[in-house]
Amino acid sequence: MKHLLRDLDKLKRDTLAIGSLVESALLNASAALFEGNEVLAQQVLDGDTEIDRREVELENDCLKVLALHQPVAADLRFVVTVLKVNNDLERMGDLAGSIAGRAKSLGEAAPSSPVQDFRTLVDRVIEMVRGSLDALVNQDADLARKICQSDDEVDRMHRENIDALQARMIHDSTVIPEAICSLTVSRALERIADLATNIAEDVLFMIDGEILRHQGDL
Repeated sequence: MKHLLRDLDKLKRDTLAIGSLVESALLNASAALFEGNEVLAQQVLDGDTEIDRREVELENDCLKVLALHQPVAADLRFVVTVLKVNNDLERMGDLAGSIAGRAKSLGEAAPSSPVQDFRTLVDRVIEMVRGSLDALVNQDADLARKICQSDDEVDRMHRENIDALQARMIHDSTVIPEAICSLTVSRALERIADLATNIAEDVLFMIDGEILRHQGDL
């Protein structure tokens, strides 16, 4: 039992370490976009290799725990949750890389505020990522539900971005390359929010043992 608890604690710490890398990648990718910082954007792209490496290591560690300890009940749900969260974090890292790639494309021409509420969208998404990981660590069902509910706001902001960018392209065709990059960024942020919601739903599964995906409002 002692060895199982030690290994479960390591899984938690390693999950948080990957989460920290993903959060940094998202922050840096967003900063690179708003500042037109191509060097910072490249750092994000280069750092994705480390996230991928850690994702593989954590998955292997989860499989070892399952094979060696054969956990049951709450411990089994925790390991399953870590496996799923691990995959979602790796996908977030890829999406942060996508934002960084768009930042490189825009370069010095990157707008300080591509559309209304774009910076607010970034802030909300980062809050969701942080909150989902806090909910995991603290097994906080209330926070997990709050994260799930926040996804509607992000979806609304993304739709507003689409409408605003389409209007800009219709009004001024010269902004089309910039606007397409901005659309890609908005979509990536919306997908990151979806993944944070997935993590929150997995936390609720870990706590209550109930699968909540595809069930609408929590």
